[in-house]
Amino acid sequence: MTEYERWMNTDLDDPDLKKELLSIKDKPDEINDRFYRDLAFGTGGLRGIIGAGTNRMNVYTVRRATQGLANYLKKHAEKPSAAIAYDSRIKSDLFAKQAAAVLAANGIQVHIYPWLSPTPTLSWAVRTLKCDAGICVTASHNPAKYNGYKVYGSDGCQITLKMADDVLAEINGLDIFNSVKRMNFEEGVHSGLIHYIGDEVIDSFLGEVMKQRVFSEPCSGLKVVYTPLNGTGRVCVTRILDKIGVKDVTVVPEQEYPDGNFTTCPYPNPEIREALQKGLELCEKVQPDLLLATDPDCDRCGIAVRQNGKYVLMTGNEVGVLLLNFIAHGRQQQGTLPEHPVAVTTVVSTDMVTPIAEHYGIELRRVLTGFKYIGEQIAELEKQGGAGRYVFGFEESYGYLSGGYVRDKDAVDASMLICQMAYAYKKKGMTLVDAMDALYKKYGYYENVLLNFGFEGEDGMIRMGAIMESLRKKVPAKIAGLSVAGWSDYQASQKHDGAKVSDIALPKSDVLEFRLAGGGKVIVRPSGTEPKIKVYLSARGSSKEESLAEVDKLRTAVPSLLGIQK
Repeated sequence: MTEYERWMNTDLDDPDLKKELLSIKDKPDEINDRFYRDLAFGTGGLRGIIGAGTNRMNVYTVRRATQGLANYLKKHAEKPSAAIAYDSRIKSDLFAKQAAAVLAANGIQVHIYPWLSPTPTLSWAVRTLKCDAGICVTASHNPAKYNGYKVYGSDGCQITLKMADDVLAEINGLDIFNSVKRMNFEEGVHSGLIHYIGDEVIDSFLGEVMKQRVFSEPCSGLKVVYTPLNGTGRVCVTRILDKIGVKDVTVVPEQEYPDGNFTTCPYPNPEIREALQKGLELCEKVQPDLLLATDPDCDRCGIAVRQNGKYVLMTGNEVGVLLLNFIAHGRQQQGTLPEHPVAVTTVVSTDMVTPIAEHYGIELRRVLTGFKYIGEQIAELEKQGGAGRYVFGFEESYGYLSGGYVRDKDAVDASMLICQMAYAYKKKGMTLVDAMDALYKKYGYYENVLLNFGFEGEDGMIRMGAIMESLRKKVPAKIAGLSVAGWSDYQASQKHDGAKVSDIALPKSDVLEFRLAGGGKVIVRPSGTEPKIKVYLSARGSSKEESLAEVDKLRTAVPSLLGIQK
């Protein structure tokens, strides 16, 4: 309440904030939710609901975080510089310009895109302009009420835990109103401290994406419906498709242009069917080979494939498996698969990649959830002089990258590769669904399902912590009648196989993995970007029906496992 009153008594320069504060003056629970803590800052930067308060995304929390970053940069770089990009979300342009103004007031050179831009183009700008840091104002695929603030290091990868801790220490020493240096944005432009990034940077980015093609033959005759989900992808994705010869592209008109309210897709996540509904409706009229969807900041890509007159949505795991097989097979045929090739995926992604990687002699590395960890593996290979060994990385949450030119997932690259793959199979008289069925028959039927359980507010955060603690204290002996053959606690960095305990050589993370008799798995982790617990279920069977039945058993058992009502 003390902090609420301080905000009420401060002359706030965003009029929306004072209106919101006045509207909740008789709602103590609302006040508490906005002021019970500072919005968490970590390796993913900031992410939260837009609004007034210390636990919200607003110009003051953005300025304070940026001042902390500025303090860090001035201690670690002689003449620091930073790149900034932003997406189509509500207040993204405002937050980006406020961040630029704070950096400029601290004498830090700023390079900012003059238009909304995909997240991977921020990683590219940091690397190609040789910046010491980057900021991307985006909440990725979250609902419209959210915004966020991702911070990148000089390698173009989201910041490490060490850098996040150091920046957070700087932030914690700042008063949100009185400790921030800033100037007028236009003043920064006129003084030369803020530069607009030019078209040549985007052109060079697309040039690097083109280098990731598996083959050079034009994809003529492939028919595509594309939706950028009212985000940043339209220009870059349509340009790259045109470059590879995909000329028949119909963009979903209701979702073609930026709209931070996401009116036709309240949850603009290509993982869920509702977000793709307008695209699917258009597909019924246009009858394309493929529906392609990129999320608002264009780092994730989802697809639906025409199969027997209907459109089948494919999962992130399926597309990841298909792309790994397509890239490895294509490069092997052309003699461009490197010696000792490396692919990277996450601990929650499908186990189906393991036999495929083995088939092509690819070393498969598993990392924690978050593409920054895949980016770190690319950087490690580069340090060892083996940058060319990296061939592909993916997350089950629809994030893909086939080259080291950026250090974040890239839906521009993914869109190109998916279209090349669809074209290659079309020439064989196959769809991507047919191709996936062929891989299932060869390597086994792997079924993967993600369940989400929401926990809003302060009580929700406490409850999530209690659920994870309970699972650690009392490890289940069985799940859905299946014995727990082993389990891993990534927070304690320990893997348990019966009486044998071994270390996990990954950073600590609040993740629990339960390995079941028969090869299934249940993985539980709190989301790093939303107030929810995510539960990943996986099973392998000799047929699709068998693997589906196993996953359904696990699905039924999960609420009891978490101690919540069905």
